This record gives sequence, structure tokens and C-alpha cells, in this order.
Amino acid sequence: MRDWVSFAEIKSRVTLAQVLRCYQVDWLRRSGLGQYRGRCPIHGGQGREAFQVNLERGLFHCFACGAGGNVLDLVAAMEGCSIRDAALRLQGSHATSLAPGTARGATPRKLVTKKRTCNPPLGFSLDVDRRHLYLAQRGIDAATTDSFGVGYFNGHGLMHGRIAIPIHDGQGRLVAYGGRAVDGIEPRYRFPAGFQKSQVLFNYHRAHGVAGDQVIVVEGFLDCMRVHQAGFPGVVALMGAYLSAAQKELLTGRFSKIVLLLDGDATGRAATSQIADSLAPASAVTRLLLPPGVQPDQMTAEQIRQALAETGRREGIDAN
Repeated sequence: MRDWVSFAEIKSRVTLAQVLRCYQVDWLRRSGLGQYRGRCPIHGGQGREAFQVNLERGLFHCFACGAGGNVLDLVAAMEGCSIRDAALRLQGSHATSLAPGTARGATPRKLVTKKRTCNPPLGFSLDVDRRHLYLAQRGIDAATTDSFGVGYFNGHGLMHGRIAIPIHDGQGRLVAYGGRAVDGIEPRYRFPAGFQKSQVLFNYHRAHGVAGDQVIVVEGFLDCMRVHQAGFPGVVALMGAYLSAAQKELLTGRFSKIVLLLDGDATGRAATSQIADSLAPASAVTRLLLPPGVQPDQMTAEQIRQALAETGRREGIDAN
């Protein structure tokens, strides 16, 4: 028997303001009594006024992507699921992930806030195709896609038509998805609005549990997966070429030996120098410079192992 769900009860109990806060939509600006507008959190467009919300009526509409409706429609669009599934996510235990205590019509104080310094856990996960051809073309095997939970997402919302990559915090909680374009469209990577990537390191929760006190640092998601696949599970990605203070604290608080394996372009080399200088007072840092134009996700497993071999002999890097 299918689970029973009352759409009317959920719409009367869960407010649009609660759901907007749950999805970290904190950039809307007031445009009238109970009305807000700003960039659309569903399709991630850059139109500053496209997404409009009426909290008094509990309705929203995006004039760019056409999405609109009530609180159930918003959850369905954000999670890429049916209205019924959206209702099931909001009832029972799923409703506890929303900000409590907001009565309908209350002032949505948190829709416009200061920049957050943490990423709250997501209350859902995406159903993805882990055997999509793009992943195989990029050299990511089935075992790795299963381990990392990556795959092509064909539902509605921000990750539609992209490789959805789960991102976890240091405690292993799912906090966001990064979306990788598969057809050359821009932006190449898409992140949820409000997500603070400077507060996390991709794959840190797995690398943290690896025996030893050493870690390999790369720039991107695919770099990380390819190095992991080559036999080095103690690897994390910056999700860019910059090391934030929070990321530095994560690294130096757990690892005493750090190998920098950033891209071989000018940006990667400059970042290697800057990051090494930043980490040096707290950890033993090895700079591994790749040839110009080369990056880890373009290398075979054997090439990655060879690149790390000399470093391993000097610094004791193990493929644990």
C-alpha cells in the first residue's frame, strides 16, 4: 500500500519561508509587503529579479525558467521529484529538517542574511545514473562512481542534465551537490546558491579515515576520483585553486604530510607555491609540479602512480 499523504495538511503546516531557508535561499530582497524577489534557486539563472515570492499567499514564480506554484511545487522543482514525493519528504521525519516555528505570514527574517560560515546538511539525495557514458569517457570506472555516488541527473532543478557530485562535510554529512556539464555548456560547474565550498574539502570524510598521516591535495572532483582510483584513497580536492582558512585547518588538524598535486598550468603552479607557503609552518609539504597543460584527471592510473613514486620514496607516500 502506498503511503498516505495529505497535501492540504502539509501546505497548511509547512511555509514557503521555511522551505526557502532549508534550501539556503538567503539572498532575496523585499519588494513589498510579504513579497521578495531575486535570483532563481531552481535553474540557477543570473537574472536578479526573475524569481518572485509572495509569502502571504504562499506562492512563487520564476519568469525565466517558468517554474511556479506553492511550497510543494518548490520542493519538487528543487529535488527533481514528483509532487507526491515532495509531500512525502515534507511529512514526518523529513519535515524536521526544515526550520521550525515559523507561522504562516511571519516575517521571513532569514531570507536576507549575512554570509554563512557553514553548510547545513541536505534533507534529500538525488537519484542518479552512475553508468552514464560521460563518466566512462572521463576514465571513471564503475567502482569509483559507486564509491563516490556520482552520476547523471535527469530530473528537474539545478543539477538537471549534469553529472551530480555529492559533497560531504568533515562529519560525512551530505551538504550539497556539484553539477558538472557534460555537453560543453557554461558554467562548466554549478553549485547551489549559498553553498560555501571554502568550508569543506571534497572527499575529506573518506581521506580522514585512511590510515597514516599523509594526504594528496588536488584541485577538482575528477582529479580526486582519478587519484583515488589509482590506489591513493588519501586524497582531497580544493574545488578550485585556492586554500581557505577553514580548509587549511581541516588539513593541518589531521595530516602532518601533505602532497600538492595541482594542475600544471600557470594558475596551478602559482597556487602550489602559495598553498605550500601557507601550510609549511604546520605540516611537511611536498610540491609535485606536473608538466604544463597536464592535470591529474587526464592521466592514466599508471601515470599517476609514476608521478607519485618519487615523492613516495622521499616522503613515504603509501597507496593504502
